[in-house]
Amino acid sequence: MNIPRITAVRLGGSPALPLLVLGPSLGTSAQSLWARCAAGLTDRFEVLAWDLPGHGSNAGSAEPFTMAELAAGVLGMVDDVVAQRDTFASTFTYAGDSVGGAVGLQLLLDAPARIDSAVLLSTGARIGEPDAWRTRATSVRASGTPSMIEGSAQRWFAPGFLEREPEIGAALLHDLRDADDEGYALVCEALAGFDVRDRLGEIEPRVLAVSGLLDVPTPPADLAAIASGVRNGRLVVLDGVAHLPPAEQPSEVAQLIRDHANAGQAVAAPTTVAGVRDAGMAVRRAVLGDAHVDRATAAITDLTADFQDFITQYAWGSVWTRPGLDRRSRSLITLTALVARGHHEELAMHVRAARTNGLTNDEIKELLLQTAIYCGVPDANAAYRIAQRVLDELDHPAY
Repeated sequence: MNIPRITAVRLGGSPALPLLVLGPSLGTSAQSLWARCAAGLTDRFEVLAWDLPGHGSNAGSAEPFTMAELAAGVLGMVDDVVAQRDTFASTFTYAGDSVGGAVGLQLLLDAPARIDSAVLLSTGARIGEPDAWRTRATSVRASGTPSMIEGSAQRWFAPGFLEREPEIGAALLHDLRDADDEGYALVCEALAGFDVRDRLGEIEPRVLAVSGLLDVPTPPADLAAIASGVRNGRLVVLDGVAHLPPAEQPSEVAQLIRDHANAGQAVAAPTTVAGVRDAGMAVRRAVLGDAHVDRATAAITDLTADFQDFITQYAWGSVWTRPGLDRRSRSLITLTALVARGHHEELAMHVRAARTNGLTNDEIKELLLQTAIYCGVPDANAAYRIAQRVLDELDHPAY
């Protein structure tokens, strides 16, 4: 058995706070992938990330390892950190992207009592085909990690990201260039042997599966399989995102991690008007997207200012933040109410929000069919037309 050495990367937060462990994607460093996302979580967690062998701060491993052995190395690193903390709690929240998510699945299987909850992003119970990983390992050993840059840039990022965020994209691609060839190849070989599809039903801790709508290596279907296969899973699909959600939408991913962790705990509601407003704005942005909220905010006038504040405080800050229903369930309810009342403009907006909150196209279709019976065929007919337009825009974006 070869358990690789895993190095910890501290991303902030007090050791008195609960522990959050973040896992990387192949070819990236924890710092480049997770730093912006972690910055939005250090008030809630001590944030600890880790680097793959041969990546970032990790010198690498000369011997082959399996995904189970890699997960054991991560757990050993966590144990070392826990031993230095003042708190006796040995459990932690886990979030990982791609191979980091695969390690998360392995931890959930091998050490379920240690995981409070997990957020698994752009990953799968099996990722790709074993022969393709072995071929990539051979190619990297022959030509080096720089030979992977062009293909990785296409796989990692949604169209337009590198133009919008050139520094972030460059840092991640430099990580790939600088990764140790052998370390990269060994991770590829570990992925070739990884397949836990028939074991998902053993996983009991709460799992949030997060997919990028434009992710090709691990498409939404792979994350949906995780969400439906584990005992307590949920799916969220992020629009305009490919394979690296923590880098592409760091604020949204931070909020998803926070909400998922909080869902398992009794969290005190804000007690001040400002606190309710801030909580409402955070949820409003997470559900509707920054672009929509920014447009609504920019359009505020003296006439509408109080109304917009009312929406943020009461709809989003007092209702959508309540712990009794998850956001997925609230989207189901909201869509039904909007169909029944014929609020078509709001319906289009909330079809988009429903996808963000984890509803699939098939689930939206079933909801609309149900409304035809209980709300009326003409209302459902209009709703189908609107939903089709919105879903086409989401599934086939024009760039």
